[in-house]
Amino acid sequence: MTRRSCTIYAVGIICASLLFVGIGLVVAQVFRTLMHNRLKKEIVLVEGSRVFESWKTPPPPVYMEYFFFNVTNVDAFLEGAKPEVKQVGPYTYREYRYKDNVSMVENNRMVSAYNTKSFVFLREKSVGDPAVDNITTVNIPAWAVMNKVKGSFWKASMVAIWMNSYGSGLFTTRTVDELLWGYEDPLLARVASTSPEVEKVFGLMYKKNGTNNGEFVYHTGVENYMDYGRVETWQGQSQLTFWASNQSNSINGSDGSAFHPLLNKNERIYVFTPDLCRSIHMEFEKDVEVKGIPAYRFTPPRSVFASKEENPANKGFCVTPQECLGTGLLKVSPCRKGAPVVASFPHFYLGDAKYVAAIKGMSPQRQHHQTFLDLNPTTGVIVRANKRAQINILLSKLSGFPKTRSLNETIFPVMFLNESVVIDDASAARVHKLLLIVTLVSNFPLIIVGLGAILLAVLIILLVRARKQKTSTEEDTSYSPVSDKEKEDPQSGTYIGLSPKGDP
Repeated sequence: MTRRSCTIYAVGIICASLLFVGIGLVVAQVFRTLMHNRLKKEIVLVEGSRVFESWKTPPPPVYMEYFFFNVTNVDAFLEGAKPEVKQVGPYTYREYRYKDNVSMVENNRMVSAYNTKSFVFLREKSVGDPAVDNITTVNIPAWAVMNKVKGSFWKASMVAIWMNSYGSGLFTTRTVDELLWGYEDPLLARVASTSPEVEKVFGLMYKKNGTNNGEFVYHTGVENYMDYGRVETWQGQSQLTFWASNQSNSINGSDGSAFHPLLNKNERIYVFTPDLCRSIHMEFEKDVEVKGIPAYRFTPPRSVFASKEENPANKGFCVTPQECLGTGLLKVSPCRKGAPVVASFPHFYLGDAKYVAAIKGMSPQRQHHQTFLDLNPTTGVIVRANKRAQINILLSKLSGFPKTRSLNETIFPVMFLNESVVIDDASAARVHKLLLIVTLVSNFPLIIVGLGAILLAVLIILLVRARKQKTSTEEDTSYSPVSDKEKEDPQSGTYIGLSPKGDP
């Protein structure tokens, strides 16, 4: 056997082996499964894991923007006219968040922590000075007290007298700082003198700067990667007590800071939000890309805040059967000490059109008012997010308070917030590196198949060249016999005749 033949046989054997092994690995997805199993083991909330430190102290900067609705026709509204508001903002704060008092429990199955947040004002990202800018809005302390005593004629009469003596109206004008971080309200101070449990100070973000909202216990994901970051208990409870059904009181999903790897477009993402006193779900909307990182966008559908008629599962969120609001609203008074606070998306986005039409100045827009999460499906890392929510007050006629007699029931907007984050460049580079490793390892069988294909092409070329060389050799060694005619023709010169030599 010649050297050329040995080469052809060797190339053929290697080519067949690579193609066989490569196609088999592709079909069986062996390397992809190995890589996914590795991710499941590494993305866990335990000391020394790839994500633990960034979970405790997230590196990407978080910004909190506050937008207020300044009321421009208070007197006309109190006489029955349609309210008019003008959006003022943003007043932007850098939000610093970290997990405090972190401790492992139940043999690394779970981890407990406190979510501490603090805020620092950013003048360059704001429209004005919160210590100077005034906002005219609903007098929330007054409405909270009035709603508390509305069932008692004597208490209502006493509160009405106090309000007149202190000059507490149905609306108030305060600075942005006061509305956010708190001011001492004279009516609350008077009530607190007889009811010590009542705070004298009111602010939408009062006691929320440099504080936490209670202990969380999370699943680490060691036992099941699908449980990574899932909340087991909050403030020592695995079920809430605010609502009327077990389903409504369920604590589902994560706290919004961590999501399991290997996400699927068809799954629902659950997030427990203490600010809303409930869990909400999000569904896949579209594919997006942030800083070159592919991501799935998840967003809350209309059904999250739908009415009980539109979504019967929301019946448990009715404070009472008579206090069921329409689509787009959630009355959170059970976890706000009875205050008539109503939550919604900004500008009543995804809500009934009647709420938008009731307030002049509302203009819901998906681009500016949608809440969403952009998650990398391989790692579960948040690459971009916007959490948007609006605080409203339910205004209506209250017996015992003559100032309210001209009012129609109105969901009155006070403020909305936009909490946003985009992955920082350093974190994005780490995610890129991890995704590159995952891609290379998962697609290694395709590299084998590619090498097999290249060798197959080489084998074909060798076979063709060998075939041509064999044909050429056969032509060079072939001959034609002399014809009889040429042999017999002495003139042709092709035959030499020799006469016998005579004897001397």
